[in-house]
Amino acid sequence: MTASPTSGTAATLPRDVVAGLTHLLCDADGNLFPSEEPAFVASAEVTNRFLAELGDPRRYTPEELRLATTGMNFRTTSTRLAAEAGRPEVDVEPWVAEEKRAVTAYLGAHLRPHEPTTAALTALATPLRLAAVSSSALARLAACFTATGLDGLIPADQRFSAEDSLPVPTSKPDPAVYLYACEQLGIAPAAGLAVEDSVPGALSAVRAGCPTVGNLLFVQPAERTDREAALREAGVVTVVSSWQELADLLLPVLTGGDR
Repeated sequence: MTASPTSGTAATLPRDVVAGLTHLLCDADGNLFPSEEPAFVASAEVTNRFLAELGDPRRYTPEELRLATTGMNFRTTSTRLAAEAGRPEVDVEPWVAEEKRAVTAYLGAHLRPHEPTTAALTALATPLRLAAVSSSALARLAACFTATGLDGLIPADQRFSAEDSLPVPTSKPDPAVYLYACEQLGIAPAAGLAVEDSVPGALSAVRAGCPTVGNLLFVQPAERTDREAALREAGVVTVVSSWQELADLLLPVLTGGDR
């Protein structure tokens, strides 16, 4: 058994849950790669220009914006900000496009491969099919997957975006993107193990009926204790500190090595 990242409690997964899995459904930002902090550098600049156009005196640092909006896409964030500024009629779509452009370019230039994650995912890709289930736009995901060297493990046709894949764009914690991904993959939600770093993401997966694991790998150290507690409250079945720890829980059951 492996220890819970912050509490010391052993991280376990029920054998019957693991034995029924065929797919690994991976949240992307802050989970497969450490994209959330650099993304908010670019996003904060666009957000502050948007607030200025609204006549709203508020301004966000990248860290303030990250803490206020983790797990939400920019359409949700900008719509909320416009409503709070008393301008709910504002068309946010040009700003959504501008934020997408700015963040995609920034991430493509700054992200790098994380070799331990790549190695663990490569091992997991033998018994399971991998897919990405994200609130982020497909163009942003494409830049991130290319920059981090994960294109071969989760190709474009195995990525599902709450922003781009659905008939009506939404954002986690709405379960729609997980339900859509399961439908497209031809699986029942119980056959797809979701891995999420954020509470909105975990809620999205749990509400869709997917067994869900919390992953603290790229969560800021000072936030891990509170995040683990919040993820458990959201309904995850366990919390791990890395993809390798998850692989160590799954592979013995999936490959028959625990018999």
